[in-house]
Amino acid sequence: MRAAYVTEPSPADPVAAIRVGDLDTPAVPDGWVRVDVRAGALNMHDLWTLRGATRHPGTGPHVLGSDAAGVAGGQDVVVYPVLPAPGGNGGRAVAHATLLPDAGHGVLAEHIAVPAAHVLPRPAHLDWAEAASLPTAWLTAYRMLFTKAALAPGQVVLMQGAGGGVATAAVSLAVAAGATVVVTSRSERKRERALELGAAAAFDTGARIPEPADVVVETVGAATFEHSTRSTRVGGTIVVCGGTSGFTASLDLTRLFAREITVHGSTTGSLAEFRALLDFVAEHRLRPVVDSTVDLADISTQATRMLSGAAFGKLCVRVA
Repeated sequence: MRAAYVTEPSPADPVAAIRVGDLDTPAVPDGWVRVDVRAGALNMHDLWTLRGATRHPGTGPHVLGSDAAGVAGGQDVVVYPVLPAPGGNGGRAVAHATLLPDAGHGVLAEHIAVPAAHVLPRPAHLDWAEAASLPTAWLTAYRMLFTKAALAPGQVVLMQGAGGGVATAAVSLAVAAGATVVVTSRSERKRERALELGAAAAFDTGARIPEPADVVVETVGAATFEHSTRSTRVGGTIVVCGGTSGFTASLDLTRLFAREITVHGSTTGSLAEFRALLDFVAEHRLRPVVDSTVDLADISTQATRMLSGAAFGKLCVRVA
């Protein structure tokens, strides 16, 4: 089968570490199913894998990817990307859970094997690339907004950074939930695109927003975290899922405790949250923003575009 994989990571040049070629079709253990993949999507996690910054199980080729949609047992499906935490984690959260590729079950291949419970029906209104955009970025955004921040209609959401997969997902989800969304970006074009998605206002990074936010979705990290705390209302919530600009940020503790701001860390989501996300997407007829789609053989193009920060929405690949 054809697959995108890494054999030797390259911290200095992650794109150069990508290989596309034929590998053995994986065996299907008891309780697992085979999925014939139609489309996949890249995440920053894949770049960390290419750099050697994530777990690389065993030796030999390591198939990339946690996002896939395809066909299993004659049904169109989307793949849930997270393996259960050791000991089950009480079903409460996903802390310390493992993404499929980190356990040697990457999904950017023509044929994959995943636990049977990890395949859920593809929302009928989505094409393959749109469906493949849901598992990581959209699930992360869903958990941040509805589980961690308990978003309610009428609240104000500040989205730091307007163009990434989580950011575009958070804008669409929050608008559909009846929130007022404000975004920031250094890119005028990305600010314009965010307004087209339904954001009420868009500002340059670091600009003062007209109304303090009830919820701040923080994916940028070091460059914006101080602005996030300044822009959060009394009793508001900041939810952090990453740090594309760096992972060490200064924190004004006076502002934090005086305003009684809650800060949550968040990552991906549970299987129950994934089911809820798919239902929400179907109910509101939401369509993930796909920046572009290329053949699997051209996946290096997508990785380069992700590194450049130029993409708006998900970077997808056609597998079959």
